Amino acid sequence: MENLIEKAKAAIDNAYAPYSKFKVAAVVKTKSGKVYTGVNVENASYGLTMCAERVAVFKAVSEGDRDIEAVVVYTDTEEPTPPCGACRQVIAEFNPEALIVMASRKKVVTAKLSELLPHAFTGRSLRS
Repeated sequence: MENLIEKAKAAIDNAYAPYSKFKVAAVVKTKSGKVYTGVNVENASYGLTMCAERVAVFKAVSEGDRDIEAVVVYTDTEEPTPPCGACRQVIAEFNPEALIVMASRKKVVTAKLSELLPHAFTGRSLRS
């Protein structure tokens, strides 16, 4: 996972966060072994802001790579930052058991997505 954290650290300068000044980078690793990076992209109309995790997931999906294995979230902070609820839901669409790696300057925390989002709403929820 260390190489994925390094990829996220390298991408963080590309984040566009002029309003919050809170830059986030993410890396998605798929079962094919491919890696996709993303950064947060803010907008003056705050609701249009896109999180780094969703950018990386959408890049993977747009390339036809939907089997997400792990998501790394990196912030240049003291404590790691978990994915927001919307990002958790998007990741759950592709793997409710994905490994989530939350990394900061000083610490790395890992968890399964199912621990961060128990009882996720998935496609199976629509069939009940």
